[in-house]
Amino acid sequence: MRIIYLIDFNCPYSYIGLERIKKAAERLNLDIEWEMRSFELEPSAGKRQTISTTDRYVDKYELSPEDASKKIAEIERIALDDSLKINYKDMLLTSSKDALRLTKFAQNMHPEITLNLVEEIFHANLVENENIADIKVLTKIAISCGLEEYEAKKILENNYYNIEIYLDKEEALTNGITATPCFIVYRNEERLIIPGVFSAEEFEIALKDLSNGDLAGKTFV
Repeated sequence: MRIIYLIDFNCPYSYIGLERIKKAAERLNLDIEWEMRSFELEPSAGKRQTISTTDRYVDKYELSPEDASKKIAEIERIALDDSLKINYKDMLLTSSKDALRLTKFAQNMHPEITLNLVEEIFHANLVENENIADIKVLTKIAISCGLEEYEAKKILENNYYNIEIYLDKEEALTNGITATPCFIVYRNEERLIIPGVFSAEEFEIALKDLSNGDLAGKTFV
């Protein structure tokens, strides 16, 4: 079985959803080929940490500071239910492009470490609140996951994989995918699209049904 996961590192639901579908696959003892695809949510974000999550929610969703704080706290609570101790309220928005470029490189050249790299970047951004637009931060993470320092720096210090990042999003939009996360599950010639975050139990049911041929070609909503 192959699972394509479309994510952005600034999206806490991408982190939560990936954790849940992993748990579902593990419970079913499925042999999964994981493939990361990028969906950059904040292309205008810069490399310097300048705006808090609360301020961004106030502007983006036209919320009061109090309502924005409540929404963020609820996301943190949901993550904690999956043992993800995210600190979303203190995350300062930065560009995810370099992190996405690095993981696209890993997916193409070192697919066996990509899932771990993705998880470590999520942890750095959403738990440790490190600046994932900082090349030094990303290089450190890459080395810890098994990439060579020269490989990481070569990608990060140049414009490699910019086109791939663009094409990933364009393909997703063409297929009606407008948000993260989204999971596209393949079993032989059968395909199941799962947009958004479901519980681990719901993911498990969907994967099990696809394994049995009950959900071929459908979208799980």
